[in-house]
Amino acid sequence: MSVRRLAAEQPEIFAFTPENLQWAKRQIKKYPQGREASAVLPILWRAQEQMGGWLPEPALRTVADMLGLAYIRVYEIATFYTMFNLAPVGRYYVQVCGTTPCWLRGADAIKATCRRLIGEPGHVTPDGLLSWTEVECLGACVNAPMAQINKDYYEDLTPESFARILKDLKAGRPVTPGPQNGRQTSAPEGGPTTLIDPALYAKEEPDEEMELVGAGGGAALTDHDAKWPGKAANIRERAAPKSPLSKGRKPRRV
Repeated sequence: MSVRRLAAEQPEIFAFTPENLQWAKRQIKKYPQGREASAVLPILWRAQEQMGGWLPEPALRTVADMLGLAYIRVYEIATFYTMFNLAPVGRYYVQVCGTTPCWLRGADAIKATCRRLIGEPGHVTPDGLLSWTEVECLGACVNAPMAQINKDYYEDLTPESFARILKDLKAGRPVTPGPQNGRQTSAPEGGPTTLIDPALYAKEEPDEEMELVGAGGGAALTDHDAKWPGKAANIRERAAPKSPLSKGRKPRRV
């Protein structure tokens, strides 16, 4: 992991809005006395959202004071977790996945598009709208290559479709998250390839004459079939099995 440092330019103060302050206090109350520090992650996240996507140093001190933590402890948390940004980001914060599945599917071309339209990682465009960074796996490998913009995923990207998304965001035009090649969620691009035989879905009439060999065998009953109350749906009423011992013969004692 690369070294993460606080931004050189910092605001003088930070204070939660009244609404966010009340929210933070509710988070603290979720934890028992002496364990209030467990609320540090959600409160830091709310501070970052209030600041438009980054954590200034005064916000770290504010959160530390709220939770009774040493400043260095909160600094350690903020610099360890890469979900916390330590410098200002654009209004549309782009996170491009560069892990192996996305790389194999063209993530380098997506990063090149970011460099061409935004600049180097961490650079914010002069209008304040766009910035980007490369991140590790975002968990949408089947839709590689992909990127996260603010809270939405944009998948199955090409340099052309990704450039269009960035230009639309910058121009204030609506964009549609999700796959950009027309497929539905993570379904095969060419449509279904398995379980497509209509015979698989043909409704079979239940065999009323079938009896179970064992307690767990046989097809499940329908609502019209008799079954013991409280028993599994495939347990039919049937005669008790005969004893394996011959009539009148006593079992051998060992």
